[in-house]
Amino acid sequence: MESIQAIKQRFGIIGNNQALNRAIEKAIQVAPTDISVLVTGESGVGKESIPKIIHQLSHRKHNKYIAVNCGAIPEGTIDSELFGHEKGAFTGATQTREGYFEVADGGTIFLDEVGELPLTTQVRLLRVLENGEFLKVGSSKVQKTNVRIVAATNVNMFEAIEKEKFREDLYYRLSTVDINLPPLRERQEDIHILFRKFASDFALKYKMPTIKLTDNAVQVLLKHRWGGNIRQLRNIAEQLSVLEQNRTVSAETLQGYLPATSGTNLPAVIKTSKSESDFSSEREILYKVLFDMKADLNDLKKLTMELMKNGNVKDVEKNNESLIQKIYGDTDDEDIDFKEPDTNSDLIAIAEHNASKDSTAPVQDKYYFAEEIEEEETLSLHDKELELIKKSLERHNGKRKLAAEELGISERTLYRKIKQFDL
Repeated sequence: MESIQAIKQRFGIIGNNQALNRAIEKAIQVAPTDISVLVTGESGVGKESIPKIIHQLSHRKHNKYIAVNCGAIPEGTIDSELFGHEKGAFTGATQTREGYFEVADGGTIFLDEVGELPLTTQVRLLRVLENGEFLKVGSSKVQKTNVRIVAATNVNMFEAIEKEKFREDLYYRLSTVDINLPPLRERQEDIHILFRKFASDFALKYKMPTIKLTDNAVQVLLKHRWGGNIRQLRNIAEQLSVLEQNRTVSAETLQGYLPATSGTNLPAVIKTSKSESDFSSEREILYKVLFDMKADLNDLKKLTMELMKNGNVKDVEKNNESLIQKIYGDTDDEDIDFKEPDTNSDLIAIAEHNASKDSTAPVQDKYYFAEEIEEEETLSLHDKELELIKKSLERHNGKRKLAAEELGISERTLYRKIKQFDL
C-alpha cells in the first residue's frame, strides 16, 4: 500500500493538513474494495482527486474511468447519457446509443454534483447500486453492469432529503463510506504553500518572473475566507502573475484583488426572509378567515329569511334581539352602538329591523335585498381568490406547479381556476 506522501506526489496534492491527510488515508483504504463512496465538501476543494485515487489503487485501474458532471447535463437527456437509449425512443434518437454505465462496465464512474440528479434518475441509479441492473431509455430489456460508483456533492444532503429533493435510500447506498474534504479556510498552514506553487506554475506558463508576497500580504492571504477555496486561490495567483508589473506584491495590492464582501471570517448572516412554510401558514389562516366569514354570512342570511317569512311582529322583534346579540356579542342593550352601518352584517340587522316594522313591504323586495348582500360578499370572495392566484403566479413567473404548491391546491385545480377566471 502506497504512503500518503507518495499518493500526494503522484496526484499533485499539496498540503499537510490533518483533515486532508485523513481523507486521503480513507481513500487508500477503500480503494481495493467495491464499496460505494460519497465525497463531500464545498465547491473548489478538489473533490475530483479522491475518485481518481480510488480508481488507480483498485483492481479496476486498467478499465474505464468516466467522470460525469450531473449538474451540467439537462434533465431531459441525463437518463439517455447515463443509461443509453434505443433508436426511436424519442425525437432525435436516430440510432441506438450506449450510456456511461454500459461503456464503463468493469470500471469506475465518478458522479460529480450527484445532488443535482432529478428524482426519476435517482430511482434508476438506486437500482444499479442495489443489483447492477438498468434499462435503456425506450427499452424493456434489463441489462447488467459491473461499475464502481464514486459520487461527490457540495450540497447539504440532509437538507436536500428533508426538502424531498434527494432520496434518503439512495443517500445511504451512495455513502457507504463518506470522505469529507476540508475547506481552504480550515487549512491555514497550506494556503501560502499552495499560493507559491500556483505562482511558480504560472511563471513557467507565461514565461515571466515568479511573483512573491510581502509578510503583510501573506497575513492578508491567511485571513481571507476563501469562499471559492483552492479554485479561487489559483485564480488570484494567475491574475497577479499576469497583471502585476512589480513582482513583489504588497498587502494593499493583494487586497485589491480580493472580494471586499468576504475578506474576513465574519459570522454567518441569519436568514430573515420568510420561508415557504411561513407563507403556507399565513395562506391557510387567510383562507380559514375568509371561509368562516362566508359561513357566518350564510347563517345570518338564513336567519333573516326565516324572520322575513314570519308574519308575527312580536316574534320578529324577539328574534331580532338574539340576532343583534349574535352580531355584536353578548352585551347589554345600552352598550350597543347603533352607528351608521359599515358592514354587511349591520345592513342585514337593519333590514330585519325594518321588515319587522313594515309588515306590508313586499316579500320579494325583502328577498331581493338579502340576495343582493350575499352577491356582493360572494364577489368579494371571488376577488380575493383571484388576487391570491394572480400574486402566486406572478411570484413564480407563471409556473403553475410552484404556484399550486404555494396555494395548497392541486395543479389541476389551479388550471381549472385559470380557465375559469380567464387569466
